Amino acid sequence: MVKIRNCVRFVAIFIRQFILTKIYGMDISRTARISFGAKLDKTNPKGIHIGDESYVASGAIILSHDFCKNIHANTYIGTRCFIGINTVVMCGVRIGDNCVIGAGAIVTKDVPSNCIIAGNPARIIRDGIETIKFGQLVNHE
Repeated sequence: MVKIRNCVRFVAIFIRQFILTKIYGMDISRTARISFGAKLDKTNPKGIHIGDESYVASGAIILSHDFCKNIHANTYIGTRCFIGINTVVMCGVRIGDNCVIGAGAIVTKDVPSNCIIAGNPARIIRDGIETIKFGQLVNHE
């Protein structure tokens, strides 16, 4: 039963990835994973860029437009990043490689590589980190 569930899940992820990249035109790596509960901006879908082995958790919102300012801009998420549950990444933000964005963070400015950020507005709480696939932290203790 578990094998069937995993197979169905893999097919559903593949179909969603196909729709987001081929129909909407988003730039999402084949090795990235987007949770079914995540919301990617379809007003400016070609402005969404997600790197290799990154993970966007459920409830996360990735924006590529700002209606109030009439802006359409590219929003970038680097490689091996983790975007936490209910995070909001604002239009035009660049998140570097190997970053972890804490749950509920509101990312309003660019984020350098190799750091953990959290809060509203999001701020760096730790830097010099290293991550592996899907933004999992590597412990160097």
